[in-house]
Amino acid sequence: MPKITHIEQLDLNKIYNYADYLTWRLNDAIELIKGKIMLMSPAPNVGHQTIERNLIIEIGNHLKGKKCQVFPAPFDVRLYDRKKSILNSQDIHTVVQPDLCVICNPELLDTQGCNGAPDWIIEILSKGNSKREMQIKYQLYQEAGVQEYWLVYPEQQAIHQFVLDDNGHYQLRNMYAEDDKAMPTLFPDLAIDLTEVFEE
Repeated sequence: MPKITHIEQLDLNKIYNYADYLTWRLNDAIELIKGKIMLMSPAPNVGHQTIERNLIIEIGNHLKGKKCQVFPAPFDVRLYDRKKSILNSQDIHTVVQPDLCVICNPELLDTQGCNGAPDWIIEILSKGNSKREMQIKYQLYQEAGVQEYWLVYPEQQAIHQFVLDDNGHYQLRNMYAEDDKAMPTLFPDLAIDLTEVFEE
């Protein structure tokens, strides 16, 4: 079987699994959404990376000495319906690379990344990924049981905080902006100053 090094070698209409994904050696950054290949946006701009860095500093400092860990992209997160137990590579059809994710269950971590739903995912929107984050990933994260999901809007300097309710559906908990302090429900003693997050 030929080594897959270019996206043109793959059939974009075919359904692939994580075992396939592991064999590819692509230069293109991709995600696997229910078996379908999704090309990721070009490398994030400086503003996006600055926000990500500022969030990592805030969250990372808070998690020191705790069992929870924060991971930035690129970092493979394998997702599936939360009603299922941990699956093998052949049975996994969704692999995403969130901008940031926090994982509190060390059993989900292996050498490849995270096998199952992180506790908290943060996506920083850009022109190329807004529809995917707002619609496709919203549904994926809800279905997989990601407890908390933040959408960061760089241009508006705002954050929308979604939290799973008792029925497993996301509810918009808060909309933070300007000089607000954003507080994750997972860590109520963490107050993230938005003026520092969006500081250039």
